[in-house]
Amino acid sequence: MPAYPMPSRVAGPLTRARDWLDARGRPAWIIAMVLGFVFFWPLGLALLGYMIWSKRMFSCKNRASHVRYYAPSTGNSAFDAYREETLKRLEDEHREFVDFLQKLREAKDKAEFDQFMQNRGDKPEASQSA
Repeated sequence: MPAYPMPSRVAGPLTRARDWLDARGRPAWIIAMVLGFVFFWPLGLALLGYMIWSKRMFSCKNRASHVRYYAPSTGNSAFDAYREETLKRLEDEHREFVDFLQKLREAKDKAEFDQFMQNRGDKPEASQSA
């Protein structure tokens, strides 16, 4: 028998399906629920209950930012501490990178808007002098 717990075969596909639906937002959850009702009503009812219980019915945005990787203990405390530290560092770097990309998008949008406003201000003057 291994020293660490074996992952469940069912948990993997269900977790991947949940993450896939979360990545696509609330409309994907609603479509999955409606299809569940159409094909097998208890499945639709179960999805509705899960959506309400997990608060996916009301808010799916920013859920991915709170997801944390979890792995069972290997039995080697030094390795587990190293892995946890490395994962925390990677999550922090990922969060910083996402924040950087958001600021970059905002700066690009502001530059495009400023250019639009500048061009918009130039056009009425040109049409008035013509």
